[in-house]
Amino acid sequence: MRKAEIKRKTNETDIALKLDLDGGAKAVETDCGFFNHMLELFATHSGFGFEVKCKGDSQVDFHHTVEDVGIALGQAFLSAVGDKRGIARYADIILPMDETLILCAVDVSGRGYLNFDVEMPAAKVFDGDENAQSKYAGAFDSELAEEFFIAFAREAKVTLHIKKLYGKNTHHIIEGIFKAFARVLKKAVKIEGDEIPSSKGTL
Repeated sequence: MRKAEIKRKTNETDIALKLDLDGGAKAVETDCGFFNHMLELFATHSGFGFEVKCKGDSQVDFHHTVEDVGIALGQAFLSAVGDKRGIARYADIILPMDETLILCAVDVSGRGYLNFDVEMPAAKVFDGDENAQSKYAGAFDSELAEEFFIAFAREAKVTLHIKKLYGKNTHHIIEGIFKAFARVLKKAVKIEGDEIPSSKGTL
């Protein structure tokens, strides 16, 4: 069974996360509407069972929520993939999202590394009315996308490359990244045999 459950509580966030690489229930709840949207895309396009609930210090901002969910997801992925026996290991995609084109490649290598070559046109992505007095409005800093993938790659011990080939709309760029990320993970963990995919005999 390729699944894992992570519970992580600090002074900044309280997270409960479940991951099943072979499918299952999907549920996302954080304090950030835009981040919820990205995690829902991840769940849909990966085909994984994915449930996460995070209560964070959103009165400060969403940095800790985004980073810590990345940490928890990375830890869950590392646990769920086990010794990596039989998986494809490598995967890549070039994914379009309207005017945006994203390249994403992964190696489930046992070595945590991220190359994030993405210029964001806008500093923030707004969930709705910029002037709305709501915790769901206007709160997602674009730079947090990179923080999420730094945390994930480090904890999951994968080599991850993300590059924007084109793109003008920051919402589309981040959405394209999360969709591409989900789809490369789906392909990389697909079972193709019964051997560990490394000449070393271990990953």
